[in-house]
This record gives sequence, C-alpha cells and structure tokens, in this order.
Amino acid sequence: MTGFGEVWRANRPYLVNLAYRMLGDIGAAEDVVQEAFVRWSAASGVDDDRGWLTVVTSRLCLDQLKSARSRRELPGEVPERPGSVDPADRITLDDEVRLALLVVLERMPPAERVAFILHDVFGTPFESVAETLGRPVATCRQLARRARQHIASERAHPVAADEHQLVTERFIAACANGDLDALLQVLHPDVWGTGTFRGGTTERHGAEDIATSLLRRLGHATLVAAPPFLLAYANRREFAVLELTIADDLVTKIVARPGRDLRP
Repeated sequence: MTGFGEVWRANRPYLVNLAYRMLGDIGAAEDVVQEAFVRWSAASGVDDDRGWLTVVTSRLCLDQLKSARSRRELPGEVPERPGSVDPADRITLDDEVRLALLVVLERMPPAERVAFILHDVFGTPFESVAETLGRPVATCRQLARRARQHIASERAHPVAADEHQLVTERFIAACANGDLDALLQVLHPDVWGTGTFRGGTTERHGAEDIATSLLRRLGHATLVAAPPFLLAYANRREFAVLELTIADDLVTKIVARPGRDLRP
C-alpha cells in the first residue's frame, strides 16, 4: 500500500471537492474526507487508492444526505435572496450564480445528486456509480438523467466542460500541495491576474510571479469548485473567491475577490 502522506496529498483536494459538491458545506466535506482516510488507513489490499476513497467518500456523503433528508433539513445553509440587488454589486451577483447549482442539487433526492455529481461532474463510470449506490447500472443512468432534467428546468449554471474540469482539478491540487512546478504547468506563461481586497486592487503578470503569490496566499487553504468559481477556505471560513479563465488547457487569467466571511 502506498504511504499515507503520499495518498493524502494526491487525493485529498479531489475528495474534498467531490464531497463539497454533494454536501454544499466545507466543514462537512472535510469531516467526511477525514473519515474516508481513517477507513483507508485501516483497510488492506487496496489496489486503486483514489477509486476506493471515492467510493467511501461518496457513500459517507450519501449517508449524510439521507439523514438530513429524513430530518427534512438541507445539508448546507443557503443565504436568503436579497429583496433588491444593485446591478453594480458584482459580488452579490456572483454569489447568486455560484449558489444556483447548489440550490438545485439540494432539492434532488440523495441518490440523484450522487449519481449526477459522480458521473456528470467527475466523470466516474456508471459501473462505479452503481457500486457506490448499490443499484443497477441502468437505474444509475436514469437517476443522472433525471438530475440533468431538474437542472435544465431550473436553468442553473452549466457544469464545466471536461477540459475545464481537468485544468481546475490540476490547479486545485497544485495549490493544495504547494507544488510550484505543477502550478506553473497549468498557468499560461503570460497569465495575468487581479485581486481586490481591503488594501485595494493589485495586478500581476506572468506565470512565475502569479504562481508564487498564489502559493503564498493559498498555501494553507482548502479550495473547492463552485462553478464558475473556486472558493478558498481557511479554518472553514471562506476568505476568497477566484474566477479562472481557461484556454487551450491553461489558465490565462485569474480574478480574486474577498470571500463571504471577509466582506464588510
């Protein structure tokens, strides 16, 4: 079996992202992933670490979703929509967009949500989805199809294309592991970025400068995808929202703003 530290670094960002998509709560997602790793460390004869951890994480999320549904609770808190929105308030509008998919997912039956996220968002084969849910492959296909229909009817933000998802996953993993070389490989050489925080707006150019700045600011953060944005958490507080522009499998632009927990 591969060493714990190596498996943790290689898979934790992916699993937290997966669990967050299902649960809509960063604290719950981190707890589920930690439990999955505890079970992995006690297991023996695991041939596919990521596959095993994905199944266990998904099942733990499914248990939480079923429990929340039985209590008629939503698994994550969704802020109330404001009575009026200033068209100039981009951050408020961003919140509405990034929460749209989570709101729709929370209305789905747990099995539909898991089938959709595993297959349509993370590209998991239906055979593995069936193993996670304990249902026939044909049933899992139908569950995912129903979920797509729900999302289409609500006109939620579309799920990122496969290419965008892959680049985003590589970006998250590189930041989470503090891997400068891996981050440089996902950034365009002429990438540029802006950050608007309490000290004002700063602008940076070039992969080396931006990569160094990102690792300095996100080195201890947990990044999760909430299309079309990335949310950065520290101590379970959302401190930054990042928007990536991707072209030809490289990040060409990054726009960063304060997260909800740091806004006035």
